[in-house]
Amino acid sequence: MFTSRMPLPPMESALTQRLQSAIAAAPDYRITFAEFMDWALYDPQAGYYSASARQLGPQGDFITAAHLGHDFGELLGEQLAEMWHHLDCPTPFDIVELGPGQGLIAADVLNQLARQHPQCLPAVRYTLVERSPALMAMQQQRLAPWQRQGCEIRWCDLSEIAPDAVEGCIFSNEWVDALPVHRVVLTEVGLQEQYVTLGSTPDRPFAFTLGPLSDPAIADDLAMVGVQIAPPAYPLGYTTEVNLAALDGLAQLARRLRRGYLLTVDYGYPAHRYYAPSRSQGTLQCYWQQRHHDDPLYAVGQQDITAHVDFTALERQGERCGLTTLGFTQQGLFLMALGLGDRLSAIAQAKTADINQALRRRDALHRLIDPTGLGNFGVLVQGKGLDAAVHKPLKGWAVPPLTLV
Repeated sequence: MFTSRMPLPPMESALTQRLQSAIAAAPDYRITFAEFMDWALYDPQAGYYSASARQLGPQGDFITAAHLGHDFGELLGEQLAEMWHHLDCPTPFDIVELGPGQGLIAADVLNQLARQHPQCLPAVRYTLVERSPALMAMQQQRLAPWQRQGCEIRWCDLSEIAPDAVEGCIFSNEWVDALPVHRVVLTEVGLQEQYVTLGSTPDRPFAFTLGPLSDPAIADDLAMVGVQIAPPAYPLGYTTEVNLAALDGLAQLARRLRRGYLLTVDYGYPAHRYYAPSRSQGTLQCYWQQRHHDDPLYAVGQQDITAHVDFTALERQGERCGLTTLGFTQQGLFLMALGLGDRLSAIAQAKTADINQALRRRDALHRLIDPTGLGNFGVLVQGKGLDAAVHKPLKGWAVPPLTLV
């Protein structure tokens, strides 16, 4: 929860008022938590991601791997160049980035391809899938120099990409965790869904209530990953999340990928850890000014709301949609296999007058592979349309892959 030293943003907002009106007009005066989360994050006028790009980065509410320097995007560029070769160097070579944030990764990928793989860069068709007008404007400004150099860069909604149109790689970094989730609670009458209804006081405009599952797909998802949330294995009050938006999104991506790879980097667990009985309050977290707490009903539109990723669900859904799981590993191992260790060695061997800058760079690289932080993120690669000639190991999976069971 919030600490006493944490300054609190104002509760009232136009978004709060619109949400209250939507709930008042809804059947039974309630909406699913997934609907509430979608409003809070993606409302076009006042959603957390839609209204401003200032919340990202060291001065905002949270940082991603891209904010620690150019290394993450450059090493990802190495993986993408290898994928291009495995696909027999197609033109165009599609790179589709989901939730591209401030455009940092895109800029670093293109820079790495220009420096180290100049034969690949002219083949690239880079597509950024973005819902936020504020973030899109920032991305366009950052990538304008590449467009002036003739790089094919475009922005669109996922629905605007035609079926079987992508030959290359669709990738995301911390995109799935920001998709709206349904929340379920184990009660004496079985598994019920958590809804959002109107609060009883001005300082608490929203409250939780329980009801039957809103969609049979929730139970289907749990069955797909082999989880049955019921006594005695699970305690009454056990609360967790089901990400139907991720499954729907994966199905859409699979339809648009004709030949190539789907690469997902995010924080999460295999299903047996995600739905462990000891994880009795789920994985939902809220972030505001580099602090996290567990109250998603607070300061709607002004804080990030996120949930960990069930990687087993992504794997099983991918199989249903014609994708083949090629590997699952940790970000630390993935980046080391792509050359992060060489970068650390170069820092140690370099002669520099600015020792503080070298130490900062070394610290940033260590944070990317820290097993207690970013290094423990999951990295899942799935493929489609890969025949035996190109279905070969990728450099990022040079170590034995982890298992998703």
